[in-house]
Amino acid sequence: MPWQRPKGFTAFLLIWFGQVVSLVGSAMSGFAMTIWAWQITQQATALALVGLANFLPMILFAPVAGVLVDRWPRRLVLILSDLAAGCTTIGLLILYQAGSLQIWHLYVAGVIAGFFQSFQWPAYSSTVSLMVSKEQYGRTSGMIALAEWGSGIFAPVLAGALLGIIGLAGIMTIDIITFTFAISMVLLVAIPPAVKSEEGKAGDEGSFWWRLSFGFRFIFSRPPLLFLQLVFFAGNLLFSIANTLQSPMVLARTGDDPVMLATVQSTAAAGGVLGSLLMTAWGGPKRRVYGVLFGWMASGVLGLLVLGLGGSLPFWMVGAFFGSILGPIINSSNQAIWQAKVPPDIQGRVFSVRLMIAQITVPVAMAVAGPLADQWMEPVMLSAASPLGQMLARVFGSGRGVGMSVIIAAMGLLVVLSTVVSLLNPQVRNVETLLPDHSQASGVDGGAPEPAAQ
Repeated sequence: MPWQRPKGFTAFLLIWFGQVVSLVGSAMSGFAMTIWAWQITQQATALALVGLANFLPMILFAPVAGVLVDRWPRRLVLILSDLAAGCTTIGLLILYQAGSLQIWHLYVAGVIAGFFQSFQWPAYSSTVSLMVSKEQYGRTSGMIALAEWGSGIFAPVLAGALLGIIGLAGIMTIDIITFTFAISMVLLVAIPPAVKSEEGKAGDEGSFWWRLSFGFRFIFSRPPLLFLQLVFFAGNLLFSIANTLQSPMVLARTGDDPVMLATVQSTAAAGGVLGSLLMTAWGGPKRRVYGVLFGWMASGVLGLLVLGLGGSLPFWMVGAFFGSILGPIINSSNQAIWQAKVPPDIQGRVFSVRLMIAQITVPVAMAVAGPLADQWMEPVMLSAASPLGQMLARVFGSGRGVGMSVIIAAMGLLVVLSTVVSLLNPQVRNVETLLPDHSQASGVDGGAPEPAAQ
C-alpha cells in the first residue's frame, strides 16, 4: 500500500508542531535583536520603528495577499512566507558576521518579512478551516495561541542565557534551522482544496480590483461582523501603544537588565500558555462574543493597569501574566466566530481585510508610542518643575521609564472604556445569532471536506 500524506486533524497537528519549533527560534532571534537595538540606540523610538517596519507592509498589502491566497495552493503560500522570513534572518546574519549590521538594516528586513507575512496568517487560518470540523475551531485556535505564547516562555530565557555564550550570530542560526523544520512539516501533510461556495463564485467574477474589494464588501454588508472587528480596531490601538513601550520601560527602570526583561516576557508567555491550554481543553464560552468582550475588559484592568501602576518586578510579572492569559480567550473566541460565519474558500480575502481593519491602528500606535514617551511623558516625569509630573509621581514614582509606565496605565483605562461601549452595542453583543453559520447557509454539516489534497 503506497504511503499517504497525513490529513485532517493529524495534518493540522504536524503543521502546528512545525510552527511551534519555528516560533521558538523567531522569538529567540527577536529578543536578542531587541537587546542589541536598545544597546545601540537607548531609545524607545528605535524599537518602535523596527516593529513598524515589519507591521506596516503586512497590513497594507493584506487585501492583495488575500485575493492571491484564495487562488493559489495553500501549501505554496505557507512555504513561501516561511522561506522569506528565513531569508531575511540569513541576510541579517551575514551583515552581523561582517561587522556591518546597523539599525536601519532591521527596518529593511522588517519591510521584506512583513510583505510575505501578509500571506501567512490568512493562508494558515483558512488551511485550518479546511482540515478540521466546526466543533474543533475553538480548540485549534487555542492550540495556535499555545504555539505563539509557548514560544515566549522559553525563548527569552534561552536567548538571554545563550546570548553571552553563542552570541547574536548563534541565536540567528538557531532561527534559520527552526524555520527549515517548519517548512518540512508543510511539505509532509495533505491540504485539501476549498469547495467553492456561492459567495466564492460571485467573488471570482469581474476584474482583479473588483475581486480585491470583495473582502471589504463582504464585511461591510454584515454590520455585526464589522462592529465586532471595530472592537479589535480600538483595542489593538491601545494595547499596541502599551506593548511597544513595555520592553523599553522595563529596561529603563532596571538599568538595562536583560534578565529582568526576560523574566517579565517569560511570565507573560506563561500566562498566554495557560490561557491557550484552557481554550484547548475548554473550547471557549458558549456565547463566544462574551469571551471577546469580557476578555478585553479584564485584560485592561488586570493587565495594563497593573503593569503601568506597578514600579517593580513583582507587579510587572502580575500584570504581564494576567494580561496575557486573557489573550488566547479573546482571540480564539473571535476566530471561532469568523470561521463559522465565513465560507473557507473566501477566508483568504475576508480574513486579510479583517486583519487590516483590526490592526491598521497598530503601525500608527508603533509610530506614536516612541515619540509620545521620549519627547513628552518621559521629560515630564523627569522634570522637577512640571506640575503634571509632580502630581503623577505621587502615584507612579519618578525616574527613567516612569513616563512610559504612565502611558501604559492610561491605555488600560481606555481599553475598559471602549469595551463597555461595545458591550452596549446589540450588533456586537448578538453577532452569533444575527448571522447564520456558513454551513447553515450552504446546507452542509460544517465538517472539514476531504477531497484530494492540493
